[in-house]
Amino acid sequence: MKSKKFLNFTIALLLLLVGLPFFFAVAQTLTSAERSQLEAQLEQVESEEAQAQSELATAQSKSSSLQNDINLLAAKIKAEQLDIQAKNLTIQTLGDNISTKQTEITNLDSQIDQNKQDIEGIFRQIQHTDNISLIEIILSDTTISQFFDDTATLESFQQKIDTISAQLAIEEASSTVAKNALVVQQNKAIDARYAIQQEQTTVAANQASEKKLLAISKGNEKAYTASVTAAKKQADAINAKLFALAGGSNPIPFGQAYQYALSAQKATGIDPAFLLAILTQESNLGTNQGTCYLTNTNTGAGVSVKSGKTFPNVMSPTRDVPPFLTITSALEVDPMNTVVSCPQSVGWGGAMGPAQFIASTWMLLAKRVGTALGFTSMANPWNPQDAFMASSLYLTDLGAAGGGYTAESNAACKYYSGRSCSYSSLVNSYGTSVMALASKIQTTEIDELQGI
Repeated sequence: MKSKKFLNFTIALLLLLVGLPFFFAVAQTLTSAERSQLEAQLEQVESEEAQAQSELATAQSKSSSLQNDINLLAAKIKAEQLDIQAKNLTIQTLGDNISTKQTEITNLDSQIDQNKQDIEGIFRQIQHTDNISLIEIILSDTTISQFFDDTATLESFQQKIDTISAQLAIEEASSTVAKNALVVQQNKAIDARYAIQQEQTTVAANQASEKKLLAISKGNEKAYTASVTAAKKQADAINAKLFALAGGSNPIPFGQAYQYALSAQKATGIDPAFLLAILTQESNLGTNQGTCYLTNTNTGAGVSVKSGKTFPNVMSPTRDVPPFLTITSALEVDPMNTVVSCPQSVGWGGAMGPAQFIASTWMLLAKRVGTALGFTSMANPWNPQDAFMASSLYLTDLGAAGGGYTAESNAACKYYSGRSCSYSSLVNSYGTSVMALASKIQTTEIDELQGI
């Protein structure tokens, strides 16, 4: 019985030690000399980039004129190109780290497989002995004393299994650490490639502007003045463009939305373009959802403001109705005449304002919003500035504050579904859509607004 119990325990242990499949990127291993040379190149480029940034700051501090604007664009282009070069060198270094981690994982997995095979071999011997009856022992050529010697040998095998199992646990833990480190390196490479793509777009735009100004410089200052006037009109148009908001909120000028995003960035570190993309995406979802009123605080039922259609699941009566009543009471508004989102095909509705937070989540953020914006009263989920700050704080909690494509896209997916982008193609498409929108907002609106 002892050996059978041990057998069952060890089988269970083996099942626990079997990991999920893991996928690796192909990378090239550098020699020590190649790595040293690469690190030296990176150090030199970073030094040149720092100098270029200093020259850029000097150019930005000068008053606007045709030549100064040309110098400013040239400084921007130089700094951006050096940053692209530095990131390309960093990617090569990351590739070497990835290759090293892949080799380490491969070696660990091979040892794990070998140890599992050794245990399986011992299992077969244990099972064979357990299946021999007393009659078989008597009728066989094996004496009773030989049988007990064999049993003692099996006991030693069980001790060996203990040792191998302990080693397996160590190797599995080491493999997990190495795989996690590999994911970090792979994400850094993805982030660097994404940043390069964004900077290449900016470089191309700045080179086109530089070319235009150089052409003007061969003409006259009057053409430059006209160009500046046209750029100002374009910036004014972007500033005045209405930024759509979800949850029944009236649209606000893009320039005002951008200022709210900048204020949130100072408090949280969330990139303004990314935050605006999240809120734009939520606005589109809010438009599709429509708006509802809560009609029954006991059941959470409600009605569509637009169509008059009734819903039994506008708001969770246990999770969200109590905090919703607390919020509306503090804001002195009628809870039965305050718009929230209608439910989608599954689950509850009840999302509030531009950020589309449910009441229970808003209560977790409200005090932090007030602290960030400098007030002690209840934060208003239907107020754009409060909603922008709440979204930014929440995205910080979801890991987006450090920036980078992978961190931001995963935060977007969690904002939408509570899960990372790898959970499903639907969730991943949300994150991809947000990142594409953030890039578009940055290049076609924020950069234009800033005259970049």
